[in-house]
Amino acid sequence: MGALLPLLCICCFTLLLQGADAATFTITNSCGYTVWPGILSNAGVAPPSTTGFALAPGQSAAVTVAASWSGRIWARTLCTTSTSTGAFACVTADCGTGTVECSGRGAAPPATLAELTLAGGAGGDDDFYDVSLVDGFNVPMLVAPRASPAASGSGSCRPTGCAADLNAACPAELRVAGNGSGAPAVACRSACEAFAAAEYCCSGAYASPATCAPTAYSRFFKAACPSAYSYAYDDATSTFTCAAAAGGGGGYDVVFCPNASSLKSGGNPEAAGLPPSTLEFSGDAAGSLTTTRNAVAALLQTVVVFSAMMPWRWWW
Repeated sequence: MGALLPLLCICCFTLLLQGADAATFTITNSCGYTVWPGILSNAGVAPPSTTGFALAPGQSAAVTVAASWSGRIWARTLCTTSTSTGAFACVTADCGTGTVECSGRGAAPPATLAELTLAGGAGGDDDFYDVSLVDGFNVPMLVAPRASPAASGSGSCRPTGCAADLNAACPAELRVAGNGSGAPAVACRSACEAFAAAEYCCSGAYASPATCAPTAYSRFFKAACPSAYSYAYDDATSTFTCAAAAGGGGGYDVVFCPNASSLKSGGNPEAAGLPPSTLEFSGDAAGSLTTTRNAVAALLQTVVVFSAMMPWRWWW
């Protein structure tokens, strides 16, 4: 009987994920290239059955998690397996395990992040979700709840994300170029990662909403993607809620490279007054801010151009 206990525990865990107390993330790759989604559960939260896999253009995959799951989802790009060592690695958003599975490791910035905290299907409780550019950008992304009609009618449960090609428009000092001379950008770093300065990382003397304000760099991200997090205290227009979308067989769609009609521009006025985000930051890059006044002026001009242009001109 004792030998059967481990097997029984595994079966119980599987039934829990597949039963009513479960949520499904349908992850779709609408990009014209393969992506490798990565999934990281928050501390103390059981991981899903897979934490990393390949997704070819046009493919979708369903990932089941506990209804009270919380964590992150992102896309890795330009991944290869070494012919000499067998190690798996990606040019952007690599999780550093040397394998396709991320196994409890997060994305190396820059990375577009979907962040979700599910309510467990409890009546009256809300899921919280957002798309964050606080750690930079590598792939356009959309998150949309599959909510019940009653929840959708409440005015919440809206899609959010960033469908713009920020790699193409990324300021030179934040740009991550691909291999080869003159190669196009493959990612766009955050100012925090690029300069490791407290005012960009909202750390030290800037570690509060009163002291950490938007910067020219965060405004660049916000102008292109109004509903995505652009810096740490961007909660009022970037945190979204849904009345337990995970319950009743629901869940969330996560789409890489969404089309223009999938995401409406604008913020989330219902999110005003929510508590500050607990986003993590990656400020491990050495160095200090060396941008000249002319460079900052040029960046601000870029922001103005973004704001003036019709949004769909930047959709993928």
